[in-house]
Amino acid sequence: MKPILRNLRIVPGALLLVCFGCGTATHKTAPEKHMIKIEESDWGKTDDGTPVKLYTLSNARGMVVKISTYGGIVTEIRVPDRKGQIDNVALGFDNLPGYLKGHPFFGAIAGRVGNRIAKGQFTLDGQQYKLATNNGPNHLHGGLKGFDKVVWKGQVLLNHERGSAVQLTYLSKNGEEGYPGNLAVTVTYTLTDDNELRIDYSAKTDKATPVNLTNHTYFNLANRGDILDHELTLNANKYTLTDETLIPTGEIAPVKGTPYDFTASARIGSRFDQLRKKPVGYDDNFVLNTGGKSLAWAARVYEPTTGRTLEVLTTEPGIQFYTGNFLDGTLAGHNGVVYKQHAGFCLETQHFPDSVNHPEFPSTVLRPGDTYKSTTIFKFGTRNS
Repeated sequence: MKPILRNLRIVPGALLLVCFGCGTATHKTAPEKHMIKIEESDWGKTDDGTPVKLYTLSNARGMVVKISTYGGIVTEIRVPDRKGQIDNVALGFDNLPGYLKGHPFFGAIAGRVGNRIAKGQFTLDGQQYKLATNNGPNHLHGGLKGFDKVVWKGQVLLNHERGSAVQLTYLSKNGEEGYPGNLAVTVTYTLTDDNELRIDYSAKTDKATPVNLTNHTYFNLANRGDILDHELTLNANKYTLTDETLIPTGEIAPVKGTPYDFTASARIGSRFDQLRKKPVGYDDNFVLNTGGKSLAWAARVYEPTTGRTLEVLTTEPGIQFYTGNFLDGTLAGHNGVVYKQHAGFCLETQHFPDSVNHPEFPSTVLRPGDTYKSTTIFKFGTRNS
């Protein structure tokens, strides 16, 4: 049922409760079921003085998600464990300055093209484009000032039928970070009463351009320590082989018989001794069996000590599994916790890395008149054992 109320406005620092179907908005009490709780607050300014907002979304089951207009960053995800204890399971900082000082894409929207582009260049419609090389010899996550470092325009969607929702918009202008075309991007974060964080992406352009948007949240379902004992299952029988700079060679290989086989649940750290990467860990694109043709199950993670679970569903054909290999203890995040190596993992739903230079891969090229659309759901739960 859609809400009866219309034309409501959230003022900074206010908590708005909207009861679906009851026809009231109140700062006091309201029925638990189908409750939207959204708080908008001022969260400081960037170095150039641009104001930043923080949105706090809550549902009827006690789950809380915080989202910043700076970088579209998911700063916190608070969910219960099997005993009902609610903790934050996303790496990040307590305040805006922590993000402004620089960080490894904690919780951010990565774009215009997430992941890597070989040697920071590509040719499209006969024209060569050169981008910043900010990851060794390659271009990573949109460049020196990708979507993770811009301030998005935020708007609360009061009549959103799925739950508490915030819509972020950004116009990436022609030539920004070397990319062609004016790209109008919309990202909608929705928190449902089923403990789902749903992310809907859409974009339009006036000139052909590559687009590959993803969210770069680092998860730790235990809220402490490392993630090596988390148990992972991936709906992927194949993965893309890469060179020493993590650029795909073009070969898609079976995971069977390799340390990349998560088709059956396995501890994340159980096969680290078989990996050749330095620093050790996973940073690999898995080819989802669903092919990205519809919203479908992609991954499952289980943390034994708390019982927390994470299910990932996506419309994307690939998922980058990254285990925080480059975290080195130099960053202190929420409540002063030091983020050491493997303190979090990422499941970045995506098209394949360097797709713009691999015509054999699913295309990332968006053309005028077409609309880029992508959806990913992170669903949290618990189990007893």
